[in-house]
Amino acid sequence: MQAQLLMIVHHKNLVSLVGYCDEDDNKALVYEYMANGNLRQHLSDGNQNILSWIERLQISVDAAHGLEYLHNGCRPPIVHRDLKTSNILLTENMQAKIADFGLSRAFSTEFASHISTCPAGTPGYLDPEFHSSGVINKKSDVYSFGIVLLELVCGQPVITRGEECIHIIEWINPLIERGDIRRIIDPRLQGEFNINAAWKVVEIAMSCVLPIGIKRPDMSRVLSELKECLDLEMGSKETQTTENQIFANSFEITPLAR
Repeated sequence: MQAQLLMIVHHKNLVSLVGYCDEDDNKALVYEYMANGNLRQHLSDGNQNILSWIERLQISVDAAHGLEYLHNGCRPPIVHRDLKTSNILLTENMQAKIADFGLSRAFSTEFASHISTCPAGTPGYLDPEFHSSGVINKKSDVYSFGIVLLELVCGQPVITRGEECIHIIEWINPLIERGDIRRIIDPRLQGEFNINAAWKVVEIAMSCVLPIGIKRPDMSRVLSELKECLDLEMGSKETQTTENQIFANSFEITPLAR
């Protein structure tokens, strides 16, 4: 029943479920092929093709579109329950689509919550409220999306493992307090980003990961603000291109009149 429901959910930023197997002990979901793998692979240290800042903003907008559709475009609403960078897949053209609805739940009303006694989601992405309440709802997905945004911005894994494990929120908080945006942004970008857009994305991400779920924004608002960030960055690039062109034209050699 759950797989049948997911097969009728269609959006350009959701990986299409094309079939499933439910035969005795053999259970599987079959999704469309995604040529560029998952977002986690592209953010890993071993990846040589570094995602540009604009690509990261576009991926965040794409993923927000998909999640916003699940929350507000589906009737009943669908909560993903396991959103993470490895569940955001990329097409040949680097369009992002949300995948893996194996844990998803459709709620009968928009404000309903699902109470579960077994963990849902992945450590590091899991809503901290779940541990105290056992409740999974749309704001739980918003928390997970905020963690994904932080990974996109910082290029850091959600949990850094060393002598002690450090969660990405613990890592970024002191840098935010110091206003050190250049230490926050993935150093592999080599400063190629608009500072105002970068700060705005960080602010959006931190609003998503607030410890109290009711204070987190709805995905409609998150999507709207991320679009503003992308527009700001695109506008900055266009201005820079125009200025460079004017500068280049000023050095063009004009033939002497005869």
